[in-house]
Amino acid sequence: MGIFKFFHEAKTKVAPHRMFKTLVTESHNVLPKVTPSIKSVEIIEGDGGPGSIYKTTFPEGAHFKHVSHKINDIDPVNYVSKYTLVDGDVLGDKIEKVDYEVKFEHSEDGGCVVKQTSEYHTKGDFELKEEDVKAGKEQAQGLFKACDEYLAANPHVCA
Repeated sequence: MGIFKFFHEAKTKVAPHRMFKTLVTESHNVLPKVTPSIKSVEIIEGDGGPGSIYKTTFPEGAHFKHVSHKINDIDPVNYVSKYTLVDGDVLGDKIEKVDYEVKFEHSEDGGCVVKQTSEYHTKGDFELKEEDVKAGKEQAQGLFKACDEYLAANPHVCA
């Protein structure tokens, strides 16, 4: 098994607390409204806090059917979330799991800088390269942008 780390950063116009709520504590309510690329997000185990498992289902015809994430830690004071991708066809036969840490930091213009570290745990001697995770980074960037636009157009959401 190998472990490969990658870092991704994105800038949004909305404040960190709103992005945190949208992507972490209220994701099951908000994300399906933000983008048509997510059919549903449901809590399938737990109460939404650490130890809970969220299942994200994608619409028919999408490249993947679903993913499931286990929440490891949520820090609503510092806007940090740690979770693990534990199930879904996205893992394939080469990846065991993916650990994430996402920080939502204040930017000088009142917006937010989203800093995401991904740690891929591969099976066997498979070596993961940055180009292998490029599509995932682009999807994350698209989701951050969609959330930013949705929140700007709906200032009452996750306020």
